[in-house]
Amino acid sequence: MVVASFLFGCMGVCVKFAAENNDSGEIVLWRCMIALLIVSIFMLLRRHHPRTVHLRSHAFRSISGFSALFLYFYAITQLPLATAVTLNYTSPIFFVMWQFVLRGVRPTRLAWVALLLGFLGVVLLLRPTMDSDNLLGALLGLVSGGLAGLAYFHIRELGSLGEPEWRTVFYFSLFSAVGALIWVAWRGFRWPLTEDLGWLIGAGIFATGAQLSLTRAYKSGKTLLSNALAYTTVIFASLFGGLFFGERIDLGGWLAMALIITSGVMASRIRFTKAKAP
Repeated sequence: MVVASFLFGCMGVCVKFAAENNDSGEIVLWRCMIALLIVSIFMLLRRHHPRTVHLRSHAFRSISGFSALFLYFYAITQLPLATAVTLNYTSPIFFVMWQFVLRGVRPTRLAWVALLLGFLGVVLLLRPTMDSDNLLGALLGLVSGGLAGLAYFHIRELGSLGEPEWRTVFYFSLFSAVGALIWVAWRGFRWPLTEDLGWLIGAGIFATGAQLSLTRAYKSGKTLLSNALAYTTVIFASLFGGLFFGERIDLGGWLAMALIITSGVMASRIRFTKAKAP
């Protein structure tokens, strides 16, 4: 999981550099096309077939995941890297909320505390951007966290249906590549500059490596420990933001990140039970 977090941080650096001459849709297209190529080669070597009877569920997961990825990349272009990453990592908090809304589960005391801490952390983190030109990027970054939480909800549903991880990644990459291609075609396709190719390809390679590492972590490690270590992405993003972009985070920002990380770790401990019918 630490390797996955490091690679996700590297992906963020590539996205931020690539965004100087490319919009979010173009970056998503390259990221997903490269992931689709890697996963397809893996499937051919293992003789896996993408046929599934749960195409509708894959579509729901892919639409929410693609939208989250698109907005996340946009937030990276508008905000300090660590801030954008932290807003996206509100997904475990939103995952709890989606459980309430879509499954009718009963909120526990731990769930209420996690949501309250997460809300306070988000308000504190967004405080410096309320009166700045970055407000839209910050709000869309928060929406990306909500959509990512919805994507994780569908991922869990697919897991309960017996779908293997590689098939879920394949359909997500496929749907997202098609969605990004439609966006790029509407905006007008243009081949990226030579100096941007390395950043675009790097974003795809780092993201795919991170996904594979993350999948291995959840498969072979303890879920709670993996969830906690996932937040080391925020640490790597903070280090990379200062190293490559001269970004500095004040004490309030660090406190906000600590609250959101604590909330996310607490949310990962929640066990969900459906509410009894009245």
